[in-house]
Order: sequence, then structure tokens, then C-alpha cells
Amino acid sequence: MAKPVQIMETVLRDGHQSLCATRMHYSQMEPMLDSLDRIGYKALEAWGGATFDTCLRFLDEDPWERLDKLKAHLKTPIQMLLRGQNLLGYNHYSNDVVEKFVHMASKHGVGVFRIFDALNDVDNLKVAIKAALECPEKPEVQGCLVYTISPVHTNETFVELAKKLVDMGVHSVCIKDMSGLLKPYVAEDLVKKLKAAVDVPIELHTHCTSGFGSMTYMKAIEAGVDIIDCALSPFAMDTSQPCTETMVAALEGTEYDTGLDRQAMTPIAKHFLQVKKDLIKEFNLKGYFDVNPNVLDFQIPGGMLSNLTNQLKEMGMEDKFQDLLDEMPRVRKDVGYPPLVTPSSQIVGTMATMNVASGKRYAMVPNEFKDLARGKFGKTPVKVEAAFLKRIGVKDEDVITDCAVEDAKAETFDEFKAELIDKGFLNPTDEDVLSYALFPQVASEFFKKHYKTVTAYKR
Repeated sequence: MAKPVQIMETVLRDGHQSLCATRMHYSQMEPMLDSLDRIGYKALEAWGGATFDTCLRFLDEDPWERLDKLKAHLKTPIQMLLRGQNLLGYNHYSNDVVEKFVHMASKHGVGVFRIFDALNDVDNLKVAIKAALECPEKPEVQGCLVYTISPVHTNETFVELAKKLVDMGVHSVCIKDMSGLLKPYVAEDLVKKLKAAVDVPIELHTHCTSGFGSMTYMKAIEAGVDIIDCALSPFAMDTSQPCTETMVAALEGTEYDTGLDRQAMTPIAKHFLQVKKDLIKEFNLKGYFDVNPNVLDFQIPGGMLSNLTNQLKEMGMEDKFQDLLDEMPRVRKDVGYPPLVTPSSQIVGTMATMNVASGKRYAMVPNEFKDLARGKFGKTPVKVEAAFLKRIGVKDEDVITDCAVEDAKAETFDEFKAELIDKGFLNPTDEDVLSYALFPQVASEFFKKHYKTVTAYKR
């Protein structure tokens, strides 16, 4: 009995985020959009994640305009990665900002919302999932199991999480293995248990950082996984996803045959190979990464590794890279074993970097790290020890037990709009307000650059 596997293509988002620090320009995507659209992918991941920030900060592009341009070329659903109550920023936002952002993204063309929370705290997913389910465009709403390994994470705990997501109304569930930690036989067991427990499609997302990638996909496929995430060859493997063409070829002639035309992918791949070379040269990027099985210990996501390498290089600390990898698991344990994915990965990574740079652990502690430890981002898998909280300067009265109470205090959409107008940006669109809400300083600089006078700002 045929069980064709579907493929979600990541070359327009996670592929270049993982290998080239999210630096691909829209102009480098456009020539191949029509060709990508004809392949027959389940979806094309092209928005969300770090793309929003990078568009504004480095690429001189309006992310909303990029989404409009993508939608004009694509009938294949455009998928985005959304961080629940964090949206695409690094803080929790008020419910009305989350709702407005989700509805606006759907209106501009997002057809699949992949929604996750860095701590797997379902309370942080409720508003975004509900908002996506209520969008008039009827996008697919996918909930995530952020996969990690620790003394408290088991396949059984992930199955229970999946049940909660399905109860919240998601249309599908994704195993989001952002660091390539999922072993082949563990994947087989997890997929079988998920298929037995929930009646929605199961998608698997992994990275090849550890070397497991393609093996993990094959065992998951045999266990019944419905969709796998792959990247076209120039942006595949290393810290990215398994290769699209390879997986298509591996499944040809089997009951899992994708039905996709591998040869039609060749000219697209040739184009993106040149794009990769151009990005490496333009931004002085490494672009290629060795397989590192020790990711099982340091657990840094694929997308973060490329950015972290670049940041250490800019800081003149390239020689400290291994020290940083060694420090990451120690900091993670101290702060309650959070899965390492945005924003927790950046927060833990920053703390580890500061520890290594100073030569003394927790000599200086960023507020974001204190916020993670005291519960501002949600419940950590393991409660952070009181002695450690005291060590980093968190008082008993500052510990948060209910994020919703804190979220209610967050700045509202109307307050962000008033703030933007007060800065001299008159008549901002809702999209501009949302860009500003997520990245106030970066968006302000972008607006100043693109409009002749801020006092007469008008789209």
C-alpha cells in the first residue's frame, strides 16, 4: 500500500539561516520561485525565524514586502516559523500584538503557521494558535514539539505534549529537532507513539549537525511519518536539513515514493549554489560546517551555529569557540534544562559567551538570562534552584509563576503605534507598527533610511 512522503522545502528560510546566517536577498530567490512552485512541495518555508530581523537589519528589505512578493509567485503554501508569544522577537508580547501579527501574516500570504515555544510551555502557545485558527484565509496551523534531550525529557513526555496541542486545535504536529539530536531508532519509537496517540499528520524537522539527519528520516518514514523537511543540495547537510534530491532519490520506487521530479530540481540547485558562493563572499561567511557529534552535549541549533561563528569572529574570539561549546551544557543545566531554540538558545549562548570571555562564571549576568531563570519566558523543564537564583541576583519576590499575568502588562499595539508616531513617523501602517513592536531600534533605523523625512513619514 502506497504511503507517499511529502516534503517541505527549506531553501528559502532555514537552509540559508543554518549555513549562511539568513543573509539571502529576495532578489536571489526570485529567479527560481516559479520553478520551486512547480515541484509539488507540501510547503515552502520562506518567512519567520530570523528572516524578519535580518531583512530589516542587514538586507535593507521590508519583510512584509518580501512576503507579498513571494506570494505573488507562489501557489505552494508559504510556511513561516513563529515563536508563540515571542512572535519573531525576543520578548513576550501582549495578546493583541500577537493576534494582530498572526492575522496580518496570514493576510499577506502565510499558508502554514509552524508555532512553537522555546520551553514547550503550552500556555505560551494558546494565543498564537487561537489567532491562526481564526484567520479568514484558513491557514494550516501546526504545533511543535521542541525536541531536546535531558534527564527529564522522554518520548512519553513529547507524546503528552502532542496530545495537548491537538486538543488546542492544531491541524498537524511537527517534531522540531533544531539541533539534530534525534537518533534514528529514537525517532522510530517517537513517531510510532505519536501516530498511535494523535490523529493528525506528523512532520519531522531535523538538522545534520550530529550526522544523524538522513538516517533519522529513514527510520521515521518507516514508522509512518507523513512529512519531512529538506533543503536543496547547496543549502543542505552540515548544520542544515538533509538534502531534498537525496531523499527523493532514496525513496524512488518504494511505497514511500514522494512523486517529485528530482531532475527538475537540478537547475534550481545550480542557481542556489551560485547564490551560496555569492553570500559567502558578500558577508564573509564560513558557509560550510563539519559534522559534530558533540552537538549531543552542547545542543546549539543549526541556525544559531552559523551566526555564533560569525559573531565570535567579529569579536576576535574565534579561538574560544570550543570553550563556548563546552560551557553551553553547564549553563543549560544551571537554568533548568531549557530546549535550546530561539530565544532560549540565544540567552543561554550569550551567558556562556560572557562566562568564557571573562574567565569567571556569572561575573556579569544579562537581564534576559535572569528573566529566563525567574520564569518570565515560561516554566523551565526543571525548577531552577534557589541558590542559583540568588547567585545571579534574582530575588524571591521576582520569581514568576504565571506568564499570563506578565503578558497582560506588556505594551499594546496602540501603545506601540503612539510611540512610533511620537518619534515622528506619521501615519504608520499596521505592518510598520508590528515591525517596530518586534524590533524598535532596528525598525526605526530602517524607516529613517527609507523615507525622506521622518516627520512627514508616509507609505
